[in-house]
Amino acid sequence: MHQPDPTFGASGPGPASTDAPNVRAAAIADVPAIHHLLEIYASKGNLLPRTMSELYRHLRDFFVIEIGGHVVAIGALEIFTEDLGEVRSLVVDANYERRGLGRLMVERIITEARKIGLRRVMALTYVPEFFHRLGFKTVSMGSLPEKVWSVCVKCYKYNNCDEIAVLIELR
Repeated sequence: MHQPDPTFGASGPGPASTDAPNVRAAAIADVPAIHHLLEIYASKGNLLPRTMSELYRHLRDFFVIEIGGHVVAIGALEIFTEDLGEVRSLVVDANYERRGLGRLMVERIITEARKIGLRRVMALTYVPEFFHRLGFKTVSMGSLPEKVWSVCVKCYKYNNCDEIAVLIELR
């Protein structure tokens, strides 16, 4: 269980499954599948790569969606301050796109953010319209110094960032 689906990233409609999606906190056994999904999207330039050791260190940030015993979507909630968290590493396997799994993952992350008392959640994205449908608003990067000065400043794209910052108020 929790093994990567060998059809990840393959073309075609993907495996048919009657299993309902199971959204849950990630477990140690999920790290290879999480890494596999991140590698696919990092190789396309859609997100930054993360090492296995980094994933183990940040495992408690991650949630997975499992269908038929396979991890088919992932997302993480990174906490910056008592006020601000971020949706990170949001990925849905290409074989499972357009099934509402991205929305389901973001809703789970927002539920967790509310549960622990965060007041704002942001994301950096190439698809702001997706986040707008979930109640996020586009904001300037300058309005998120917690993110910029702790993470972005270390990124190779720092001077040429092409992602859009979005934010939702949880009050």
